[in-house]
Amino acid sequence: MGKEMETSAMEIDEKITQTNPKFSINVLQLLKSAQMQHGLRHGDYTRYRRYCTARLRRLYKSLKFTHGKGKYTRRTITESTVSEVRYLHVVFYTAERAWSHAMEKRQLPDGPNARQRIYLIGRLRKAVKWATLFSQLCATKGDSRTSLEAEAYASYMKGSLLFELDKNWDTALMNFKSARAVYEELGKYGDLENQVLCRERVEELEPSIRYCLHKVGESKIQTSELLEIGEMEGPALDLFKAKLEAVMDEARTQQAASMTEFHWLGHRFPISNAKTRVSILKAQELEKDLHSSAADSVPAEKKLVIFDKVFAAYQDARSSIRTDLVTAGNAENVKDDLSGLDKAVNAVLGQRTIERNQLLVSIAKSKLSRQRDDKGDKSTKPEGLVRLYDLLLLNIEDLTELVSSGRDRKPEEVAFCEEYDFKSLVFRSERCFYLAKSYSLAGKRTEAYALYCHARSLADDILRKLQSSTNADKQVMIQEVKALYDNCRSNICVEHAAGIMEDLKAPEKLSKGVSTLSLNGAAKKVNLLMSVLVSIVRKKERLVRKIPSR
Repeated sequence: MGKEMETSAMEIDEKITQTNPKFSINVLQLLKSAQMQHGLRHGDYTRYRRYCTARLRRLYKSLKFTHGKGKYTRRTITESTVSEVRYLHVVFYTAERAWSHAMEKRQLPDGPNARQRIYLIGRLRKAVKWATLFSQLCATKGDSRTSLEAEAYASYMKGSLLFELDKNWDTALMNFKSARAVYEELGKYGDLENQVLCRERVEELEPSIRYCLHKVGESKIQTSELLEIGEMEGPALDLFKAKLEAVMDEARTQQAASMTEFHWLGHRFPISNAKTRVSILKAQELEKDLHSSAADSVPAEKKLVIFDKVFAAYQDARSSIRTDLVTAGNAENVKDDLSGLDKAVNAVLGQRTIERNQLLVSIAKSKLSRQRDDKGDKSTKPEGLVRLYDLLLLNIEDLTELVSSGRDRKPEEVAFCEEYDFKSLVFRSERCFYLAKSYSLAGKRTEAYALYCHARSLADDILRKLQSSTNADKQVMIQEVKALYDNCRSNICVEHAAGIMEDLKAPEKLSKGVSTLSLNGAAKKVNLLMSVLVSIVRKKERLVRKIPSR
């Protein structure tokens, strides 16, 4: 009797589990794979939003859960509706679509205006609504892990909304901490891939938590530390970066009030426009990342991104200056100051352009050196370096012409032009060296030998001119030119030896070519010509036969 009761109870439990199945979704893995594969690897929120829309359309059709053919009537998803896991995917992707739409508005070039910001917050509220529904459905229809991940996802969405609203920092902090606690716990279990994803998510949440602590007043974090946090990457950090950029703009605006002059090569140009001040301050802050002691550890690709931001900031400053020039009227003193400021900003822009192209040269040189070590590596060619040096020489010519265009030249301007004249000589010798290398690879030994000799003589002239210099920058230049001189000497020897070897092999090649000659070659050509003529005549005869007689 007892056994019959036990078996009947087990059957009832099996029926309950069959009618109320527990679904399993690896929410974080689903989230990351969707984001990385469909645009967010490159910050393309528009592409990701379109993917979410297309994914929802496919889910609705496969579930036959459409909203009517005529008038739109929304069909709500409730606990009783969720009969399979795809219904949970519908709720998840709806939340992601709303969130990506909000982030798309946040990533506008000039930032969202008042109306766009209202729309952005509305989209974030919608994302919170769907994320909360997703968490509630997973709590009843999902297993314990799915429920926990969905709760962390909803907490992150709530924190992001409060973060954007710039209020209730305590609640935002609580939500971010709740999400972090879940991911820290989940990161202790599962396979290695899941543990890595959880750790990455915790690292992405950390800056937002620290910023919330900073706003609440529980942290003594400095603005410089916030900037270091802002250099981290990840979709979860984009709202934080936007908020940080807004804070930095406010700080620059306040700092710009004390910036009244722009100092350049002994000149002082007054700055009256607030926009010009802010743009110049932004560029100078970015330049610190390029010229600081820690700049050597920054990857080259990241430096190129910083250079692009510097160029954009200085171009904004120049556009503001030119607008002021148009509105200056007949005030000659104001026009002279604005023209001088425009010239100074343009000269600094030219300097940064040269520095960026020098960085491109160093990248190309490293790729060229890897050609010998790794045959499978896609390396550059010497011709590419020749083009880069041509560009550098053109940049220096434009810069020195701009600086020397004034009438009353200051000693700083004269020294500046002399320094870049030396750099021009170095670049010319480097260009000659890589031009010789390109001829060598093409098998033109004579031209390569002559160019290597010319590059060596140019390097020798530079060394004689720089020999008496004690400047630290000049000492670095001397070391580079010495290395170039030694490379030229070694390559001259190589080309000379290769040329001698080719001359020694020339009689052997000539004898082989003569041995393959034949006196019957002309007869073969005649026979070939006759066969072609015969085939043409036969084709014409066939065509004539096909023409009907009248």
